[in-house]
Amino acid sequence: MTATLSNDTDAQRTPREVFTALSGLIMGMFVAVLSGTVVSTSMPVIISDLGGDQAAYTWVITASLLATAVSTPIWGKLADLLDRKLLLQIALGLFVVGTVIAGFSQSTTMLIAVRVVQGLGAGGLMSLVMIAVALIISPRERGKYMGIVGGIMALATIGGPLLGGVITDAFGWRANFFIGVPFAIAAIIMIQRTLHLPKPNRERVKIDYLGAILLTVGVSLLLIWVSMGGNQFDWDSMESFVIIGVSAAAVIGFVVTEFFVEEPIVPMTLFTNRTFTLSVIASISIGVAMFATSVFLAQYFQLARGATPTESGLMTIPMIVGQMGASIGIGQLVSRFGKWKGWMLLGTVFVIAGVTAMTTLRYDTEFTLVSVYMFVLGAGLGMVMQNLTLVVQNDTPPSQLGAASSGVNFFRSIAGTIGVTIMGSVLATQVTTHITDGLSKFTPTSPDEIDALKSLAGGTLPKVSELPDTIRVIVEGSYGHGIADVFFIAIPLAVLSLIAIAFLPNKPLSTKNAAQSLAEEAEQVAIDLADAEIAAPVTSSLQVVEGRDAATGAGPEASTRSSKTAGAATAEEARK
Repeated sequence: MTATLSNDTDAQRTPREVFTALSGLIMGMFVAVLSGTVVSTSMPVIISDLGGDQAAYTWVITASLLATAVSTPIWGKLADLLDRKLLLQIALGLFVVGTVIAGFSQSTTMLIAVRVVQGLGAGGLMSLVMIAVALIISPRERGKYMGIVGGIMALATIGGPLLGGVITDAFGWRANFFIGVPFAIAAIIMIQRTLHLPKPNRERVKIDYLGAILLTVGVSLLLIWVSMGGNQFDWDSMESFVIIGVSAAAVIGFVVTEFFVEEPIVPMTLFTNRTFTLSVIASISIGVAMFATSVFLAQYFQLARGATPTESGLMTIPMIVGQMGASIGIGQLVSRFGKWKGWMLLGTVFVIAGVTAMTTLRYDTEFTLVSVYMFVLGAGLGMVMQNLTLVVQNDTPPSQLGAASSGVNFFRSIAGTIGVTIMGSVLATQVTTHITDGLSKFTPTSPDEIDALKSLAGGTLPKVSELPDTIRVIVEGSYGHGIADVFFIAIPLAVLSLIAIAFLPNKPLSTKNAAQSLAEEAEQVAIDLADAEIAAPVTSSLQVVEGRDAATGAGPEASTRSSKTAGAATAEEARK
């Protein structure tokens, strides 16, 4: 592999040059985070207005996560082959188009469909931004700059739910989907003007279409099986066996295909790298904890505590402060001292403590306690999430940077998606059970109570604030208890992550960015080719001399003298 690099990537960039190059990336990430968080607090209202149930709520979230997960490794591999700046702009464009169309949704089915488009764009942004950062900044210095990026992301993460709640209460939930459009246009322009990345120079670009299809089919059917099993069909039914059978065949076919294609989406050789394999294992619980809290906390505050979308956004601030504060602070410490493993181990302990604490939630739990739980969990995620990608990039050949970076994000996303789907199914079952038990001895005494019971029987998500007080207490208690129960699933996964991180090789962080490593790799390839060209005449001369000696009957000494003469002559030619 060879690469064509601009001169500025060979030299160390000044901080001002780095921030200039990062400006478009920061804006792109700001749009992605804002467009997601601005609707998070209003999602219960959206599903309720569109007539959806708990399954629809889960699928609206799952559809985006599924598209993000499936597309992440594909975007990563494309980044190793094609123009990375163009790919970033395409991903941003897809994300914006999906977001805008979502604002015109007339049903949960339509909303789910456009969330897929949104997820495709998000998959590109999540993968490509980290790859671009790796090309610009060395692992040792990355924490310093990512701290600033984390601050901007904190603004979008904290401000998004608050802004979304205010907009929903004032103008309706549809307005939330259009708030990021001006920022997206600005991001596309800034990326075009300020971001200059080395372009891969490939004589032939071969895209693994078969692998992409098999990966999409395998993962999609797996998630459909997990999501619909037990509801749309029985686990032991023929439909269930067919879906899981086709999914397994597609996944196996994908793995086999990756061994033989010239440019695999997920090179199987990556799994021989201990750092990559253990980071993938560790990312599983991190993905589940991260996605589960973002999905189910909004439901907890609105359905178990009766909060409005605005209040729900305010209530999530402790977790966001913990996550962003740890990400920024620990990033600075990692850059200054070059030590990362201890912080990741501490972060995983915090994640275990946080998800364990979440299992004690009830509708009337003191909010001070809930805030502490969220802060601890957020701090743990902030310590681990960024550093997992960092250590993989630090221990991966630059020619596989895109595939490795996106690989970790892929497994984190797919684990989070499957985890949210399973937890959503468990939540729906638990809530139904708790509500049924709570209403078993309840006798309605007013028309409002009769209407409320009919609405609950239909399976739609309730508007808690509109329920009669007698029924509201039962519903809030059911959701509080049910949401707490789903966090039990995350505990063993978090323990598994702790074990995986404990066995990660404690490799020092490099002071070279990926662009510089690519340049050195290309230079080494050129040197190897030159050495091969110089050695070729020596081999030919030896063969000719040996043939002549055999014909004339010359002995070994004559052959040796001829070989030395030929080698000396070739070396002299090489020097000239």
